[in-house]
Amino acid sequence: MTVLAGIMLLVNAGYNAIVWPQFWKRVAADPRARDESGAATKFYRVHAILISIALVIAVASAFAGVALLIGT
Repeated sequence: MTVLAGIMLLVNAGYNAIVWPQFWKRVAADPRARDESGAATKFYRVHAILISIALVIAVASAFAGVALLIGT
């Protein structure tokens, strides 16, 4: 069961590492991301925070998955 958990954590980390940067590109290109003067909007800032948290969780999942697989 530990091996399965480690693999699932690594799959989760890989999925998040692939999906969220692609989503970030779409958010940054969205017209709602900047106001008329070019300043970042709440839309942009909220998505930046959410994506950052998701990527931090992905890194933590990767470390936890590796730790489970090597047995520490």
